Amino acid sequence: MTDSNLELQESGWEELRREARKIEGDLDVKLSSYAKLGARFTQGGYVESGSPSVSRSWKSMEMEIQSLLEKLLDINDSMSRCAASATPATSVTQKLARHRDILHEFTQYMEINNLCIVVARIC
Repeated sequence: MTDSNLELQESGWEELRREARKIEGDLDVKLSSYAKLGARFTQGGYVESGSPSVSRSWKSMEMEIQSLLEKLLDINDSMSRCAASATPATSVTQKLARHRDILHEFTQYMEINNLCIVVARIC
């Protein structure tokens, strides 16, 4: 592999990592807000009022988070392809594994909050 190809792969990897970190930060903020909204649902405040605007904001926030999770999944897949085509390096493998762990944690957190909200709405 030529030096220019290596540099291109490294710059592509770093660009993907920057994008992943940005989306991870956005997800962290949105999931925190979503959890607060979920806590209000489970405490009975919004369930009893049945406010359509709250329901719309909950659904809108849910869709936004799902979209970000899908983008992060796509970026992780691109990072995997980029890492596979490069010379194997432990640091790259570790960073890729950490990004995958973060995606998994965010996905689980979203599912748990979703479940809490759904249960609160039907109880």
